Amino acid sequence: MTTLPADYHLHTPLCRHATGEPSALAAVAVARGLPEIGFSDHNPMPRDDFDDWRMRLDQLDGYVDAVARARHDHPTLVVRLGLEVDYLPDHEDWIRDLAARHPWDYFIGSVHYIDRAWDIDNPAKVSRWRNRDPFEVWTLYFERLTQAAASRLFDIIGHADLCKKFGFRPARDWLPLAMPFLDATRAAGAALEINTAGLRKDCAEMYPNPQLLAAAASLGIPITFGSDAHAPGEVGADFDRAVAFARQTGYTHALRFQRRRSTPVPL
Repeated sequence: MTTLPADYHLHTPLCRHATGEPSALAAVAVARGLPEIGFSDHNPMPRDDFDDWRMRLDQLDGYVDAVARARHDHPTLVVRLGLEVDYLPDHEDWIRDLAARHPWDYFIGSVHYIDRAWDIDNPAKVSRWRNRDPFEVWTLYFERLTQAAASRLFDIIGHADLCKKFGFRPARDWLPLAMPFLDATRAAGAALEINTAGLRKDCAEMYPNPQLLAAAASLGIPITFGSDAHAPGEVGADFDRAVAFARQTGYTHALRFQRRRSTPVPL
């Protein structure tokens, strides 16, 4: 019988595109036999009108309280407190500010924006892809993801090839674009997330793809797992496949986090 890993990528209604309070997601985790979960909703920005898919700053304390309620309601389940934090080159001080506000267990660093106007995974902006060379966009994406890893502000790097979400892929080999990112991730001591949400998107493939995960494994970069759940039914989604994927790539352990310190746990 497979022991499932921790699911460290769970969202809440505060991000304005998810359903299910933390306690409801925790109940599903218990029913599915997950030993541990962690909430990592989208971080607030200094300006609440930055975009329309994250919590407001005045909701941050309420988010922390809701995670604490889930922990109280489900005492047999380990419940961690995290954030999915957008990396933007001029927001490093803001990320440090957020890090000091609560006793976080981990930060997932993610890149959604390749410039201030385009969050490349936003369904409302998918038409922009049709007017761009995918290789160019992927180049910009991995350049920014490399900056994110090199900042050393994050414990985990989330959905590392998110740029494939809508199925717009370069016609030529893109893996060299990702190698500086992997080098920066290894140097920072960060983990790479295996994220099953890609199976539910147009790309129909986990993040990262097999080539990228194999390259990470060859460099000794550790892993975590996340469903990127936006509803209770998605908690732990396809984790049996994700564990098999990790094992096939050579991984024998995943990391668990507490107060931003990691411990390897056998798969």
